[in-house]
Amino acid sequence: MISPAPPHRTQLGPLLVRHRLARGWSQRRAAAELCAAAGVATLSRHEVSRWERQRRVPGEFWLGWLAVVLDVPAAVLTEAAARTRRAGPPAATGPGRRSAAAARAGAGVRPGGTTRGGGAGAVANR
Repeated sequence: MISPAPPHRTQLGPLLVRHRLARGWSQRRAAAELCAAAGVATLSRHEVSRWERQRRVPGEFWLGWLAVVLDVPAAVLTEAAARTRRAGPPAATGPGRRSAAAARAGAGVRPGGTTRGGGAGAVANR
């Protein structure tokens, strides 16, 4: 068994994963439990995934319901969320991930900020 990291240093994503898995819940089940508790039917497992991967940090509303559903003190989740925000977004790595430069290039914007092809300048410069 993996020993849990001290709560005073853990960022929000790993904390959520640990508590969700301790209950044997999937991300879908966690989202359903949150929706039932909060009386809001708009949370999907995709948002739970984003929180766990730290692509997004839940606001106060969902932090409060996460505390209730996962039975974790709200202060622990709030502190972990603050640490996660201070740390900034995770690096975009792994399969299917593109760097910011690659994303700009794919969107038709060159690193210098100019666009590719088209436009009046493109015809005039030929």
